Amino acid sequence: MMNGKSLALLGAAATFAFAGVSNAANITVSSDVSVSTTWTADNVYNLDGQIYVLPGATLTIEPGTIVATTATANGSGSLAITRGAKINAKGTFDAPIIFTSSNDDFVNWREAANEWGNITIMGRGYIANGVGSPNFIPGNTSTCGNNVADMEGLTPDFANDPNVRYGGTDDDDDSGCLEYVSIRYGGRVIGLGDELNGLSLGGIGRGTDINHIEIMNNVDDGIEIWGGTVNLKYVSIWNIGDDSFDVDQGWRGKAQFGLIVQGYSLDASQGSGVGDNCIETDGAEDSDSQPVTTAAIYNFTVIGQPAPGAGDGGTAWRANARVQYRQCIFMDLGERLVRFDDLDGDGSQGYGFNGTLSWPATWTTPYTATSTVNPCSNPAARYTAQSAGNAPGQGFLAEITDSVFFRNLASDAYTESDARGVTVAGGSNPAKANVVPAVDFGNIDANMPIVSLGRAAPVTKGGKTMLRVISIDPRAANDAVSSVGSPPAGDDFFSAADYRGGFGPNENWICGWTAAEQYGFVVAPPGGCVAPANPCPWDCAPDGGNGSVNIDDLLRVINEFGTASTACDNAPDNGDGTFGNGTINIDDLLGVINNF
Repeated sequence: MMNGKSLALLGAAATFAFAGVSNAANITVSSDVSVSTTWTADNVYNLDGQIYVLPGATLTIEPGTIVATTATANGSGSLAITRGAKINAKGTFDAPIIFTSSNDDFVNWREAANEWGNITIMGRGYIANGVGSPNFIPGNTSTCGNNVADMEGLTPDFANDPNVRYGGTDDDDDSGCLEYVSIRYGGRVIGLGDELNGLSLGGIGRGTDINHIEIMNNVDDGIEIWGGTVNLKYVSIWNIGDDSFDVDQGWRGKAQFGLIVQGYSLDASQGSGVGDNCIETDGAEDSDSQPVTTAAIYNFTVIGQPAPGAGDGGTAWRANARVQYRQCIFMDLGERLVRFDDLDGDGSQGYGFNGTLSWPATWTTPYTATSTVNPCSNPAARYTAQSAGNAPGQGFLAEITDSVFFRNLASDAYTESDARGVTVAGGSNPAKANVVPAVDFGNIDANMPIVSLGRAAPVTKGGKTMLRVISIDPRAANDAVSSVGSPPAGDDFFSAADYRGGFGPNENWICGWTAAEQYGFVVAPPGGCVAPANPCPWDCAPDGGNGSVNIDDLLRVINEFGTASTACDNAPDNGDGTFGNGTINIDDLLGVINNF
């Protein structure tokens, strides 16, 4: 188990490595990865320039590896995984993989970003980049075709450079795995609207595994997704200079268990160092193109900046985006819970453009409806993330249900959410299972849906009054302890959760492995930070796993084939937090092979 003390020791060891005191080698990476390569935990890696992992190659990064790139103005060193390449970065609770700058001392938070680049992954999933899009590429269409785009923040070496392209026709594409990865102090600004985010995901398929990801400080967005069907689980995003979680070009995936802590990374304008929207969703480019963003987000805790106008929307909606938000917490927002953002995003070409659904109709149309404007040839296969739900008011293309909204005090905080039926007169709406607890100004934390939250004294950054979060126990409390509904049973992605927000009342999954923990922001639960159960049931040899699905797991399944239940009996997922049917069989063998 890694606790705050062991994280501090890890940080100290890393600092010595930079100074050349320890035995760790300092490896400068200055060439593209063209053959399968492993970066090992006994080295510290420094990215010298834009590094690409090229098609056919897999970059494996061992648990505990540190990639600490020399800090430069406008972040020169960066890592990009091209279409047809893979990254296998499987950290663990005890040994996370850290991408950071050489200025990180692993102990103290700094007001900094833009010191190195980011991690960019490009895949072959469907994207919307049709006629009328500012990023249009000749040959693209406005339907679900073989559309491609050039990745934001990457500079092509020549016209039609394949290394910066993403998109295609394979929603099951597999770009590898990111697990227990902390990304800190990154970003790069090439020009207005052309920046590197903390983690950029372009056209990524659902075969890619992304869980336990942290973004701490970034000059642009925290995580940005362009199209594809990638699913994300356990994401923690802090002090982002633009949107914390941003979606474009028809993302059709799922996300569960998230924490967004809005703040600032630099003393710069909003969107370039000071946080903008907590979650921003664009539907398609242009807005009548397909696929259109149609996603499901469960169990997110979103903590804004409470001063008036300090942060923009809790949820911003553009270009026909459709999202089901369920079992979430939105608190301390500086502006609106629901921000109808067409004027900022697409002008007249937003909701309702060219016969698409109007903004109000999107909130009252069943999730099973698909657009007849530039339709996909097989819409049932393209749109699989959303569900009917099992709580009041669920089953629509756009919804925020079974959630808690707390201490959102702007005068217009609930104006648009009232109009869309999320809230009623700025208060609770039982018809949507939504709760707005009363705010006791004599005890401002009474009724708070998390256990505790502490902020620094107010400062002015980018002309905004900011109160940075410096202490948090994000476990569910009060109205968040129990939800009305639950994630879809039988869905292979979602985990059982009967509470609202990203954390149950007895768990704190950011404790023990994150920068937030190292910098002293995380209040450990009673009993300290405890390693969670193995997130991948197919990693079953030895009992509890060893961080990857490998030959040991395959041999164990083969040797125990047909026997009674063991650690490797994991098929099917019973939908109640349990796995298996009592016998090791062909389904278990296929599970190991498919996750190898």
